[in-house]
Amino acid sequence: MFKKIVIGISIVVATAFSTVTIGEDAVIADPRHYTVEFENDKVRVIRIKYGPHEKSVMHTHGPNVAIFLSDNTVRMNLPDGTSEEANSTTGSFGWSDAQEHLPENLGDDPLEVILVEIKE
Repeated sequence: MFKKIVIGISIVVATAFSTVTIGEDAVIADPRHYTVEFENDKVRVIRIKYGPHEKSVMHTHGPNVAIFLSDNTVRMNLPDGTSEEANSTTGSFGWSDAQEHLPENLGDDPLEVILVEIKE
């Protein structure tokens, strides 16, 4: 009986420590850099502001359109340990599917983006 209890407890503990953590919503995970400007049942508009060389925490976004309000160079650190660098210019825009990442402003200037998340 004792052996069964120890095995049962071991399985519970192993399961608890092996659970994959998914990043939180950006606005909840990092309210310093992400502010909701508008939201309804179709979209959520988020203003993103980073100072020079600032970085965030791992978080998620739904499918979205980004409108870049400043020139920027960012590194997107991904949950699998890889990273991608990207450059954007003021006034450019881009589409992204839902994702999880940890952004980092690599530039010497502030970064500002409007992100329009599409609700599914």
